[in-house]
Amino acid sequence: MVVAITLAGLLSACDSSAATETSTTSPVAAPSSPSAAQARPPAPAKTQGWLQIFSGTALAGARDVQLTATSKPVIGQYVSDGGSRSLYRFDKDTAKPPTSTCAGQCATTWPPLTVARGQSVFAAGIDPQLVGFIERADGSCQITIGGWPVYYFSKDELPGDLLGQGVGGTWFAVTPNGGKAR
Repeated sequence: MVVAITLAGLLSACDSSAATETSTTSPVAAPSSPSAAQARPPAPAKTQGWLQIFSGTALAGARDVQLTATSKPVIGQYVSDGGSRSLYRFDKDTAKPPTSTCAGQCATTWPPLTVARGQSVFAAGIDPQLVGFIERADGSCQITIGGWPVYYFSKDELPGDLLGQGVGGTWFAVTPNGGKAR
């Protein structure tokens, strides 16, 4: 019986018990060089279960997820990833409690931004306290900002594209606090 419980916990990428915030820090894979150790912040700004969330910029070449506040005159501030790809929120999702309703074909068109164990999240220009994750129905861990699950738009081909802005009156570039870009 103990083996079955242990396996069940390993099968869930997010582990539903990790959905609550904690004040303890979880270990992260050791940096590969002393200079990398000095560049990483000494402590995460927030820890949610196993996920450490830092303020600032991830190390170059790291597997970590980078969130960056970006601005364009047309829509104002919004969030992009480390590759300058725009991130969106969906009005049919909820922030309280954080819930994603985009699955199946929706998630093909609007792929969720996910994080896996062993990765950290870095937030530049975004309050790290507003960043977290939820477990999706498929067991993957989706990043949230201000409680809102965030997504890419499959038709955005180039960094900085915002082709998903306003689609269907329900998809909007996400702002650094989880709101809708104008």
